[in-house]
Amino acid sequence: MRERRANLAAWADDPALDPVRAAIDERIAQGKPVSLVLIALSRVDIVNAAYGRPAGDALITAVGDAIAALADAMGARFAALGGVDFALIIGGEDDRTRDTIRHLNQLLAEPFAVGDMQTLVGSRLGFAAAQDGEAASRVMSKAREALTAAKASDGTTMRVADPDGVAPLDELAVDLHHAIERREIDVRFQPQVEIASGRITGVEALARWDHGRHGEIGAEMLFAAAERADLGIALSDHIQQLVLARTARWSKLLGSLRVALNLTAADVTRPGFAALFLARVDASGFPRGRLTIEITETGLIKDLDTVAALLAELRGAGCRVAIDDFGTGYSSLAYLKALPLDYLKIDKSLTADIDGSPRDRVVVRGVIDIARSLGVAVIAEGVETEAQLNLLAADGCDYFQGFLLAEPLDERDLERFMEKE
Repeated sequence: MRERRANLAAWADDPALDPVRAAIDERIAQGKPVSLVLIALSRVDIVNAAYGRPAGDALITAVGDAIAALADAMGARFAALGGVDFALIIGGEDDRTRDTIRHLNQLLAEPFAVGDMQTLVGSRLGFAAAQDGEAASRVMSKAREALTAAKASDGTTMRVADPDGVAPLDELAVDLHHAIERREIDVRFQPQVEIASGRITGVEALARWDHGRHGEIGAEMLFAAAERADLGIALSDHIQQLVLARTARWSKLLGSLRVALNLTAADVTRPGFAALFLARVDASGFPRGRLTIEITETGLIKDLDTVAALLAELRGAGCRVAIDDFGTGYSSLAYLKALPLDYLKIDKSLTADIDGSPRDRVVVRGVIDIARSLGVAVIAEGVETEAQLNLLAADGCDYFQGFLLAEPLDERDLERFMEKE
């Protein structure tokens, strides 16, 4: 931790960041609110590989010009930090900051024209607001730390720093009581691809919280806040109903996709949950045969017999079952032995290591071999490079999802993406 703080402090003191530091210091000296958004583009390397480095450079320039124009329109300041990194310094109260971030997210979700090509660019955002008595370097360090956390996530595009570096759970727990009724909870859909054919065959539904002060909050922190507020079951019920209602109305273009929906450990221990859940699915009109139930490995309880009975009931009713984040817990092989599964999802931490040492690849290959021997299909999460995908394909992995293909998308962007594919 001490080393990380030292590295962040050194980064914030880089002379190349003097314009950012000066703009923040100016607002602080005037006693006015100021916030910093650090922006890092992703997927540019894919454009470089597909169309050449000039196309990638043109894409970076196009995105930078668009962010600069947005800054002018919103009264913010823009800085290009080199490469794929940019900064927005926002001076204003909460409403101005919230509007600027909302417009920025909308901008980065749109395709950019580079020559005759239209391409979506992935991004990660780190946000920090200046607190009383803080220097510009501290604001910059917090934003950088938040950006690093966003880059480490395969689901959350934006992370928000508070004085301690993360949005406080107690504060979020209080806000969550009103978030559902305000319709702040939403979902995104990340495509899943069959490696052999290259076809998009399904999506995973991922919860998002559009928080008024902290921006977009991902599922992990959202459910942590829900547990703190004793709203875990209420939140899970709401997300299930939201996903089923949305996907049941999908157009013909999306109507063949499988939908993966996450259940929590609290869900699977509820008496009579299988009947309640299946009634919910049928009431929505979404076909059971296109639904995959995902259970996170780290959320499983010790009573595997109870979990196995529930999953068997859901499978018998036509749903499929996946174990998520496989490889992060301590009882992985026991789960494979005890639970009725259709899919095993390799955690992104294992995917990231596959092109590392030979030992790393042996571990991933071993997981794939065991799963396939049991008749369980394998989905790799968090795939970000062609090298990772090629190794996974060579080792027999069936499906993948991750930023190599697409970040989690809203329904409009998912339709547009499917039209391109």
